[in-house]
Amino acid sequence: MRRNYFVEGLQGAGKTTFTKRLSDYLQDYQVFQEGDYSPVELAWCSYVTEEQYGRILEKYPMLNEEIKAQTMEEGNRRIVCYTKIATDVPGFYEDMEKYEIYNGNLDKDAFEKLILERFGNWDGEGQIFECSVFQNIIENQMLYFLMSDEEILDFYRRLKSVLGERAYRIIYLDVEDIPETIDRIRKERTDDKGNESWFSAVIRYIEESPYGKSQGSAGLGGLIEHLEKRRRLDHRIMEEVFPKNSVKIKTKSYDPMTLPYFVLK
Repeated sequence: MRRNYFVEGLQGAGKTTFTKRLSDYLQDYQVFQEGDYSPVELAWCSYVTEEQYGRILEKYPMLNEEIKAQTMEEGNRRIVCYTKIATDVPGFYEDMEKYEIYNGNLDKDAFEKLILERFGNWDGEGQIFECSVFQNIIENQMLYFLMSDEEILDFYRRLKSVLGERAYRIIYLDVEDIPETIDRIRKERTDDKGNESWFSAVIRYIEESPYGKSQGSAGLGGLIEHLEKRRRLDHRIMEEVFPKNSVKIKTKSYDPMTLPYFVLK
């Protein structure tokens, strides 16, 4: 079987750029990015019942055609890739975000059961996934379920067991200087008026989460503290759970010309 690749790392590590380079090198591979309909992960997608789906269509009749075009059916659920819908209809994105599986919208048991089932049912090969096995899952576990490192490690041991003998590699882009990286991307990710929209949103995301409230996280310092903790946890998961299925790449010293080495190693 052709190996599958999971491109992971903290915010600003360069996952999107690396995924593009990897897909350019492996041109016959299928690529899944955040917001795509993915067989394993549901970031930026609404996960709704038939009843909820009907209410969405009723509330947004002007978007019915676009919503249906971005909807996939799985059993008695509908998955809507809502960020693929370009619209300025007030409240649409906020409403759809409430139906994501993250941000504590599902309880811990239901969330873990769903993730493990999706990975267990996945039988793909020759696929590249951006940000699908670490970031969104771990952020939900840390910020909303307030799980300890050991509890999260235990979940990933179960995930590895579910993956079994599938051919896959986790390529982790390792941010060496978190404050410098945050400073860079807060300037890059601005809106059309020059506002640091990404930075404001991620600060609010941390501060308003159960973890942020319990820890008194505030501003840049709270964000950096959280990312440093998550980076240590990411490393432990690779070293203790996926030692033979993962490789770490230092983002500052990465040379695109070495890409074949990481692919073929």
